[in-house]
Amino acid sequence: MIQMTQSHPDIYKSLADNALSEHFRTAGDRLADESAIMSAAITSIMATDGHLTNKGLILWLIESLETTDDVVMADAIRRTLEIVVAHTMDDI
Repeated sequence: MIQMTQSHPDIYKSLADNALSEHFRTAGDRLADESAIMSAAITSIMATDGHLTNKGLILWLIESLETTDDVVMADAIRRTLEIVVAHTMDDI
């Protein structure tokens, strides 16, 4: 489900939450795995739904977490989910 690719900072412009997008833009190599997961999530959601919401992002990450058998990947997805939840407000 998750294709690890090089993170592209412009992908974060789709995020409604500026704090979250800025967090990933400024993280550098420190969050390389999490940035790749976020990029995959954003790309997938935009391709299927055409728009991105906090709820959609969180649900995508939860589904990815539930369907992976890779322990290392699960840890990276979990860290990404924690970052998203900590930096986003509820959709209104």
